Amino acid sequence: MTELIVGPFNRVEGDLEVRLDIEDGAVSGAYANSPLFRGFEKMLAGADPRDALTLTPRICGICSISQSAAAARALADAAGVEMPEQGGIAASILHGVENLADHITHFYLFFMPDFARPVYQGREWYDEIVTRFTATKGTAAKAALDARARLFHITGILGGKWPHTLAIQPAGVTRTPTAAERVRMNSTLKAFRRFLETHLFGAPVEAFLALKTSGDLDTWKTGDAGLFLQAARDLNLGGLGVGPRRYLSYGAYPKPDGRTTKQGLWSGGVIHDIDPGGIVEDVARSWMLGPSANPFEGLTQPDEEMSETGYSWCKAPRLNGETAEVGALARNVVDGHPLALSVAEQGGVTARIAGRILEIARTQVWLEDWVNALDPSQTFMGDFDVPREGRGIGLVEAARGSLGHWVVIKDGRIANYQIVAPTTWNFSPRDGSDAPGPLEAALVGAPVGAGETAPVSVQHIVRSFDPCMVCTVH
Repeated sequence: MTELIVGPFNRVEGDLEVRLDIEDGAVSGAYANSPLFRGFEKMLAGADPRDALTLTPRICGICSISQSAAAARALADAAGVEMPEQGGIAASILHGVENLADHITHFYLFFMPDFARPVYQGREWYDEIVTRFTATKGTAAKAALDARARLFHITGILGGKWPHTLAIQPAGVTRTPTAAERVRMNSTLKAFRRFLETHLFGAPVEAFLALKTSGDLDTWKTGDAGLFLQAARDLNLGGLGVGPRRYLSYGAYPKPDGRTTKQGLWSGGVIHDIDPGGIVEDVARSWMLGPSANPFEGLTQPDEEMSETGYSWCKAPRLNGETAEVGALARNVVDGHPLALSVAEQGGVTARIAGRILEIARTQVWLEDWVNALDPSQTFMGDFDVPREGRGIGLVEAARGSLGHWVVIKDGRIANYQIVAPTTWNFSPRDGSDAPGPLEAALVGAPVGAGETAPVSVQHIVRSFDPCMVCTVH
């Protein structure tokens, strides 16, 4: 057996290293290391609870609205308040725009450039992918970045700026859009739809949404999605990087009338209800001092000695003692979309990327519906008073998966604040029973060629999870 350290990874938000055990030309064991400690949870201790709305979005410059939404939901839960219907719709638009932009960024800038590597030279699809996706030079990036920038005009209207807007509050949103601004947002979404239908899908969005099975997916030939699927079939990415096939979602875009997608845990073909009380962050193999606990009781005490029992600053979240994969694929599986359910049986790289592409199409349609539902004559913000005592949970879905904030308030100040981010779930280290995290499990079996120091198979698997390491080690 030989050992290989892969990292730091480029085109990844934050720092990541993966230690691999290699036997007979394949990965036999993997250990994901988040080598940076940041400590936002410690910064929040003793602060005014409203400071969470300002500080937690600074955890990340990619998914700051996700953090803002989770913080607002946690404070609302602690105070026992709900957003007005129109405030919930506007908050969902802000969050949906960010998630949609994240998916586009991941596909065009983070994931697809790996297929332009010289190792694939001579493949039938290679020349077209080199033209479209070579990092900093490909023709796809310009169109994607332009469309992404224009999409964020909606955030400018509703939130004033991006990232780090303070527009989402526990009792609603800070600004009521005008009828003219609703027209502008609709125009922006029409332009983004043109980008999707010209570049990503090469066909109407609804045509991709109509796909039901992995067999249907195999027939998709158009657009950049078709180019990816062609390469994925050729490289058998459907069988590469298979995770635990337990999929968790908190349910996306909560509003007073319910969440847009369902909440639950998919395992063995069955959807199970989830109880946040069953979530424990295990610290047995983390550079964190105990105890392993539910986030309400959890601590953020870094092991400054970095003892040999640990190998990551990331804790190991477990639901009822088991790992769970989170992300766009997980969301759509739990929500019962037939295409997601079909590819989930494979559970590898192709399934994760297909899940994100599917969600791009679904989010575009949701955003169009939400903007049309905005009513400037209605109330967008209710009343909110910081409770002297209380605790609350804010559960949302970031682009990368399930995000939770837990807050405990005593004497009007934050007594404890704990965050479990999507990449904390997916890139967790082993736990006290030595069970690997989802990425670690997915890497086992990945082929490693002679002389490879950054195996391309490992790159594909890691990027299929779309890690955000700065959120991981918040």
